Amino acid sequence: MSSPAPRPSVLFVCIHNAGRSQMAAAFLTHLAGDRVEVRSAGSAPADTVNPAVVRAMDEVGIDISAESPKVLTTEAVQASDVVITLGCGDTCPVFPGKRYLDWELDDPAGQGVDAVRPIRDAIRSRVEGLIAEIAPA
Repeated sequence: MSSPAPRPSVLFVCIHNAGRSQMAAAFLTHLAGDRVEVRSAGSAPADTVNPAVVRAMDEVGIDISAESPKVLTTEAVQASDVVITLGCGDTCPVFPGKRYLDWELDDPAGQGVDAVRPIRDAIRSRVEGLIAEIAPA
């Protein structure tokens, strides 16, 4: 009997780690459960997660109110199989053998919950596609 394949690991990166990357990480955790290891970080993390993002996620039953922005480290990139930047122009250290994607998405910073909802829904759709690809049920 072969041992199970290691869990794929995904890192979501955005400059402030307060909006898009938090939503993406929360959706991946919520939808894939423990089939995927999930991280998120930013090169210049904000003090708190965007309150409109917290509200928008709460509307779909995902509570991220206890999350806090984290600083992007070289170690986090090295430990991840897939590194996804979220249209924020942030740069990551590049290592061979990693897969890098950039999802172009509007910035929810300074926006109300009405503007965050379509961004949230676009992120969910992309995360669902990612799960189907890297961690099918």
